[in-house]
Order: sequence, then structure tokens, then C-alpha cells
Amino acid sequence: MKYYWIASAALLLALAAYWLWTPDRSQAYLAERYLRSPQDLLSVDGVQLHVRDDGPKGAPAIVLLHGFGASLHTWEPWAQALSKDFRVIRYDAPGSGLSAPDPTGDYTDARSLQLLGDLMAQLGVERATLVGNSMGGRIAWSFAAVQPQRVDKLVLISPDGFASPGFEYGKAPEVPAVLQLMGVMLPRAVLRMNLKPAYVDPQTLTDSLLDQYHDLLRAPGAREAMLQRMRQMVLTDPVPRLKSIQAPTLLLWGEQDAMIPLSNAQDYLQAIAGSRLVTLSGVGHLPQEEAPDQALEPVRAFLAN
Repeated sequence: MKYYWIASAALLLALAAYWLWTPDRSQAYLAERYLRSPQDLLSVDGVQLHVRDDGPKGAPAIVLLHGFGASLHTWEPWAQALSKDFRVIRYDAPGSGLSAPDPTGDYTDARSLQLLGDLMAQLGVERATLVGNSMGGRIAWSFAAVQPQRVDKLVLISPDGFASPGFEYGKAPEVPAVLQLMGVMLPRAVLRMNLKPAYVDPQTLTDSLLDQYHDLLRAPGAREAMLQRMRQMVLTDPVPRLKSIQAPTLLLWGEQDAMIPLSNAQDYLQAIAGSRLVTLSGVGHLPQEEAPDQALEPVRAFLAN
């Protein structure tokens, strides 16, 4: 009987491991579904980046920066709408979407700012409006602080950057063991559970959108790159840098944002001179996905001034 229970327990563990084990998708599989053209893969400072560059090349440029765990696809509705009047550039951060992991292993904000500047230079863009969501918002305002001559305007959508539970200034966060298992275990149901709080309307997270997130998070090296990005994220008090920003700044926030609460907007309003806030009722952390038309309206008005 003893050996029966041991064998049964081993079988259950094997079945659980089989259900949880989530291998990488192949590059060919991902390219077939998510790569629009081979020309969208650019080598920038030694990193192969997935870049989409749409709209008239002589028009004012807008660079769209996605958040942690996302990809350039998060901007699809906005890119289609804005590319009629603007040059719209969006890219997957290294180790996200179809961009390869950074061979340097450097996922610090300093490296992100370097790659953004180098990409703009490679594309011949001297100045641009930066639009960033969450982590992308932090990269956008950081770039505006250190290279003001290259930024026309800023649109910050629920930006990251201030200390919060688990993220202290001057200290890398501890990555929970359960997240470290993500490298080999990322069941679709678990991903849905983790993405769900980003939206107010659960119908926004359709099966096709979930499949997209699940596929791209399983790109070769993507999950390890995410973990490294977390381990290397050391926040410093952002106020001195925010106070130096000269670009006109629009803050856009979902009123029901469960990831970075609306109350954080006051910190930015106080630090960035002349900034203004637009809130979106019934919207969460990803307005560009959950309510693209509603969210784009104030952005269009801001860009027109």
C-alpha cells in the first residue's frame, strides 16, 4: 500500500508538471503570425529589434513605447489611426515580442534609453513625441529628462517610476520564486489570471488577445529577459528628473487602474511643470487596448495644439 501511494503521488506530480510545462514557441511559428515583413527586423546597437515604421516619413514623428510584458501590438488601433497624419514608430523592447534578447544581458533603464536614442538616429528621426504606457511611460519621461532636445511632447499613460510596495528606491526588487518558474511554466489559464486585473471590462481580454500575449511571451529567451529586466530595475527618486522635463506633457489614466492607481497622477502633476491630466472612466491599465477610441481622443487634441 505504501508503494502504491508513492507511485500515485509521483504520477500526479508528473501529470501536474506536464500540464504546467510551457515550452518556447519557435521563431518560425511566431514570425508567421506576428511578423508583418522581414524588413521590420532591424539591428540596432547589436540587438535585433522588431520595429514598425508607418505613416509619411516627412510627417512629425511619434514613438510608442509599450509596458512590461507587452509588445508593439498593444498600439495597433492607435498606430492605424495616427499614421494618417504622423510618422508612427513602435518597437518591441529587447526580449519582448519579436525582438531578440539583448546579447549584452543589460536590461537597465540606461540601456533602454540608449537603444531608443540609437533607433531614432538610425531611422533619421531628430525629434519625436514620445507616448509610453507603464514601463514605457518611465522610459519616455526618462528620455525627455536627459535628452530634451529630442522630444517634442510627452504622453504618459499610467507611467511607472515612483516607489511602490515591493519596489524601493536604490534597491533591486526580489523576484518571487513563483515568477522564476515562469521560465518553464506558463499555462494559458495562469496568464489569463495575471492579465485580467489590467482590464475593467473582462470582455476586452478576448481569446485571440490572450493567445497573442501567450505566444509572444513564449518567444525564445523572452521569459528569461523579463526576469532579468525585473532583477535589474533599480528605481531612484524620480522627482529631480521629472522637474527638469521641458516638453509639454499629457497624463492619461484609467480611473479604475488596478496596476498603477490614479492617485499616482498627483505626483507627476506636481513634478512636471505645466502637465495636465485626463482620466478615463470605466478604464483600467491599458486604455489603448480597452478603450482605444475614447483614449485616443484627448491625445489627438493634445497633439494638435
